Amino acid sequence: MSMRKVIIEIEPYETTKEAQRPMFTHIRSYEVLEVLKMDQEKSVYVDLIECQLKENVSIDELTSIGEMEILSVIRSEGDKHICLVLGHQTEAARDTFGGPELNLIYTAPSLISEDRVIVSFISSQKDMMKFIEIVKARIGKVVNISFKQSNYEKKDLLSILTDKQREIMAAAYRYGYYDIPKGISSEQLSEKVKVSKPTLLEHLRKAERRIFTEILAGSPELSR
Repeated sequence: MSMRKVIIEIEPYETTKEAQRPMFTHIRSYEVLEVLKMDQEKSVYVDLIECQLKENVSIDELTSIGEMEILSVIRSEGDKHICLVLGHQTEAARDTFGGPELNLIYTAPSLISEDRVIVSFISSQKDMMKFIEIVKARIGKVVNISFKQSNYEKKDLLSILTDKQREIMAAAYRYGYYDIPKGISSEQLSEKVKVSKPTLLEHLRKAERRIFTEILAGSPELSR
């Protein structure tokens, strides 16, 4: 399947602006610099963001930005602050953009302000078109779209994993952990491979990240 990095700029409808207004009580905008973790199952994510505060607002006054809890302020310069945040995806957002029928890998850069939204993700052409239709129907006017092909050389991706990561990922696939719906829970899989559940999940996440990094390595816009 052909995958592309897509950057979509959106002009929000007035109804969208009204719904988002509480988020901008203290900030002008925020930009996602790095998507560090996305757990669709738990509807949580960890991002590195840069937020721009409104005049006379101190970052020390804020514990959250919208649905995002500020875990740490990494750096401050004037009214701009780089923060580590823990986000909780709302039920409405999960139902609209996080379902299994819409296969998106969210990436940076992404920017949210009252009058402008930029969203970045990797997807197939089919899923990209689904996303655009949802945005037009519910969020706002799509004013710009840019994308590039995400190319990589075909090879044995499992060879980049450690022996333990390869063993656990192969077992996860064999027992139906990646099926929709899942054929086995993480607890049951941990018993099968004889490791604790936290260790199992750590191996799987590290393996998945290595594989995604290898697949997307040919995309200049994804370089760190």
